[in-house]
Amino acid sequence: MKIKSRSKKIKNIIVTPFEKFLAIESLSGLLLFGATILALIWANSSYGNLYQEILNYNLEFKIQDFNLSKPLILWINDGLMAIFFFLIGLEIKREILVGELNSLKKASLPIFAAFGGIFIPITLFFILNQSPETSKGWGITMATDIAFSLAILQLLGKKIPLSLKIFLTAFAIVDDLGAVFAIAIFYSETIEWTLIGYSLLPFAILILMSYKGIFNKFFVFVLSIVIWLLFLKSGIHPTVAGVLIAFTIPISQKIKLKTYSKKLIEISEEICTSDKNTKPILSKEQIYLIDDLQDWTEKVQSPLQHLEHSIHSWVAYLIIPVFALANAGVSFNNIDNLDVNLSFAIALSLILGKSIGISLFSYLGLKLKYAELSEDINFTQIIGVSFLAGVGFTMSMFVANLAFTSNQLFIDSSKVGIILGSVVAGIIGYLILKISTKKN
Repeated sequence: MKIKSRSKKIKNIIVTPFEKFLAIESLSGLLLFGATILALIWANSSYGNLYQEILNYNLEFKIQDFNLSKPLILWINDGLMAIFFFLIGLEIKREILVGELNSLKKASLPIFAAFGGIFIPITLFFILNQSPETSKGWGITMATDIAFSLAILQLLGKKIPLSLKIFLTAFAIVDDLGAVFAIAIFYSETIEWTLIGYSLLPFAILILMSYKGIFNKFFVFVLSIVIWLLFLKSGIHPTVAGVLIAFTIPISQKIKLKTYSKKLIEISEEICTSDKNTKPILSKEQIYLIDDLQDWTEKVQSPLQHLEHSIHSWVAYLIIPVFALANAGVSFNNIDNLDVNLSFAIALSLILGKSIGISLFSYLGLKLKYAELSEDINFTQIIGVSFLAGVGFTMSMFVANLAFTSNQLFIDSSKVGIILGSVVAGIIGYLILKISTKKN
């Protein structure tokens, strides 16, 4: 009985990395929802002017002749979001090399779903939106908000199979990759190629370091800041730099886990047999042994995995909610002036475009036998998840700011469409999945 209870405790304590990822993303989704509601209330309250004043407050960074001056909203969207895109880059690289996209068999269904989730919403947007002035908003419909959609999935509890959550995460990452390409190619300003040329030198150094398996946090940080600044001044959106820098982070370990395990046993035995100290501090010998253990721990960790793990919580719990607070505050005081056609085109593209695109392309992939469906998933659940993909909140808001940089009317209209589409798509997806799990 003791052995059983102990093994049960161990089972409860030990969770897979993906389950930890789910927990972080789900709580992030709730924080994102709370920040959105707070932004909407604040923007439409008597303190709405204060909300705008804070976002437009100019922050200046100056060192001798170098001067970088931007309003707070741009520091968030160009600066903090570069870290968010850096994390996306790390996730994409990991998934391609060792994750759910590392083989054709694994990647087939998510890739089919992602293509449908990109092209059908864009096509529907062009059909619904007849105005040339707002045609640049097509990219708003592309991506899926992983945090929000996984948070909704988590509300359904353990009845939802883990493989369905992995499927959602995998195709959302491919969607994000498509959105990154769109930002780099279609949503960047007039490009100064000279500055891009200058950025190739620090990039080349990072690539060479990655090839040689060399990783130094401080060196990578300094070169990343240089690349970010060059992209910022060049006209290509600096968040693209975040993704490209992530691709240069090495994934390989310096030592194998087996070697580390042996060293761990050796060092732990030495710590146990080292001089016993009655004082509540470590002896010099114990400090040296712990330092040695930390050195070996750094060697066994993949730099990419370690960085992803380190910044994931910061992005999920701070950067994304701050972005939502800064960007979701649409004032409805001038609702009569909003472009209703644009709002509905975006909302319907997210709700119908995503659901039809992902379901149809997934069905085609399965029917043509290019993809396989996991045994614990039924196609009704795929349809439910395809509606959840219409929750495009974070990336959609971000693209809206890029598509209509100087037109606040179109930005506000887009955000109304994003919020409306995301809410409706989320509710429909939740209900379909709830019914399908009950049947199972």
